[in-house]
Parts: sequence; C-alpha cells; structure tokens
Amino acid sequence: MRSIWTGSICFGLVNIPVKLYSAVEASELNLDMLDKKDHSHIKFKRVNESTGKEVAWANIVKAYDLNGKYVILGEEDFAKASPEKTKNIDIFQFVKLQEIDSVYFETPYYLEPDKSGTRAYALLREALRKSGMAGLGNFVLRNREHLVILKAKDNAIILNTIRFEEEIRDASNLKLPAKTSAKPNEIKMALSLIENMTATFDIKAYKDNYTAELMKLIKAKARGKTVKQPVMKVVHRQSDDLMSQLKASLSKKQKKAS
Repeated sequence: MRSIWTGSICFGLVNIPVKLYSAVEASELNLDMLDKKDHSHIKFKRVNESTGKEVAWANIVKAYDLNGKYVILGEEDFAKASPEKTKNIDIFQFVKLQEIDSVYFETPYYLEPDKSGTRAYALLREALRKSGMAGLGNFVLRNREHLVILKAKDNAIILNTIRFEEEIRDASNLKLPAKTSAKPNEIKMALSLIENMTATFDIKAYKDNYTAELMKLIKAKARGKTVKQPVMKVVHRQSDDLMSQLKASLSKKQKKAS
C-alpha cells in the first residue's frame, strides 16, 4: 500500500509519528466510456475557456472567487492557513462510538507507526481497546479540515473521517409521515417481523453480488449470447393492505427458517 499522508498523532504530550493509508478499495467494475459510433475511447481535456486550447497540469493553479476577483492560492498558502493541522492529528477528546450517529461517518483509513513511534502507538491502541473509547480529533487532508475518530481494530488504529454537523442537510423540508401514521396493531406486527429477522451481524456473509452478476453478463455478451431481461416482481401496490403484507412477510420468513 502507498501512504497518502505523513504526520503525527498528538495524544496529550505524547507525539506518535504515523503514515496514513486508505483502508478501502472500490469493488465495482472499472468501465471505460466509448464513442457509440466506432467504440473509440472518450478523453477529457482541461481547456482554457478563452482560447479553447488544452492546459497542462503544471500550468493550472487553484483560486477563490472573492467578490468577482480571483485570489490565487499556492500549496504554501494551504499550509500557512493552519500549519499544525496539516501535520498533526490532534486528539482533543474521547467519546463512546455509539454516541456518534452513522450519518456522520465518512471514510476509514489505517494508521501505521514510524519506527520511532511503535511503543507509543501500541500504548494508544491498547488504551483505546481497554477503555472501549474512541479518540476524537481533527487534521487537514487534501486542503480540507476533517473531524476524525481513532479506534482500535485488531493490531491497527483506524482513523475514520466524520462529517461536521453543518454538512448534514435538514430533513424538515421533506414530506415525511407523522409518527401517528402507523396503527398500533401494524407496529406490533412489524416488531414481530423484526424479531423473526434478527440475527448476529457478520460482514463476511455479505458480498457485492451485483458486480459478480454484471461480470457474468459481460462474459455472456462476449461469447455472443443474448441475455434476457429478468421479470421484476411487484413488491408493493398503493392499494395493498399493510397488515396482509406483514402477515405474508412473517409467513415467508417462517417458511425460510424451517
């Protein structure tokens, strides 16, 4: 793996030199875009809107439009804005993971210690594990400040970026049903269905089946086979009675379990 950031974890007066690695990789197929006429590759160019000419990456700068006037920013400007945050993951609080709503979670990363920080890294990892807590901190990655949590997983410390409260859209303007819309007997039946379908979570049991099915279709088309469109089942009609749907769901689940 290739590190995408180097710096330190600041834990009280303890400083732990670390490298940051992505903990995830995409599972979807890498699809190319082609011209429908002759299947030639589609390329995207960075074009100057005034001259129409292509611009090399080396000649591209970042800027902010301030009252109609562009302020050009260099890499040194991003570092000057908050130099400590560009090089330090500052843990300023410890929290229980269950206190953080899943809507705030973004991307997970692995933290690897530098040779000089191995003992301090192990200390923080074991302290997190035994306390059952997660470290809450912040740092700057790719010219953007991130709120993060650090938690122990196996032998690693995982850093998970989380969203700021201001980044979550307000749902009050959505047309949502009132709490009183559900009838007591319907809720009771729905709770029975939930109980019947409750099981211990095991991430290993779940696979990206869509990508696998899409790959089968691609291979079939490559062999010249015609792939038939599957018939979709109608699972909901506006006129359907909720209780009958719930009863049928319970019956179906019981048949599966038997």
